[in-house]
Amino acid sequence: MSTTVSTPPGTAPSTTVSTKPGAAPGTTTSTKIGTKANTEIEPEAEGAGQEADGGGWPDLPGDTALTIRVPEANPLVTAGFPAHVTVLYPFLNESRLTASTDAELRALFAAHAPFTLTFGAFRRYPGVLYLPPAPDTPVRALTRSVTARWPEAVPYRGIFDPPLAPHLTLANHEGPDTYEAAYDALESRFASALPLTAEVTTVDLIATDGPGRGWRDVTSYHLGG
Repeated sequence: MSTTVSTPPGTAPSTTVSTKPGAAPGTTTSTKIGTKANTEIEPEAEGAGQEADGGGWPDLPGDTALTIRVPEANPLVTAGFPAHVTVLYPFLNESRLTASTDAELRALFAAHAPFTLTFGAFRRYPGVLYLPPAPDTPVRALTRSVTARWPEAVPYRGIFDPPLAPHLTLANHEGPDTYEAAYDALESRFASALPLTAEVTTVDLIATDGPGRGWRDVTSYHLGG
């Protein structure tokens, strides 16, 4: 498939806090958070900021990612991209995707049963509002399976140690002086929508041609065969 989409898989606590509405991959921002210098990142404190040109993980031409779309959460997302939980970003460069790779991914994901995720609480990191999935163990299991087979595919290019926990970004457009009030308002607005439940039956492989070029569908892999 070649449909162009806007889902940025690297939407995790970046080394910076976004200050632009709907910040896209490659947005330059300011406040440093959650890098290897700050290695203890608790799941409750994780969110989904945007990468920065100078200090995050700029998308590279041919980058791919494996992601779970959660359309049930789209009405709650104000971050400028569809609701999703990242399984692995980045995966292999698109130039390395072959028929053999495709067959291995199909077999790998077929070995994992479909599962249900529940999003029942808001969480924050400076500049970020997100939902942690419960349980997150099925998502972590998918990530472990892929990285065990392709250990060179290091989550978030190794910027975060330990790696980030699964999360679904709702908003990441506020700066340090405004995010508390803005996200208080969003939580009040969306409180009645929680808990939100999603049935996960597929994992999507997407790719980008570089910063600002968006993300396009490559294919989908079914869980459980």
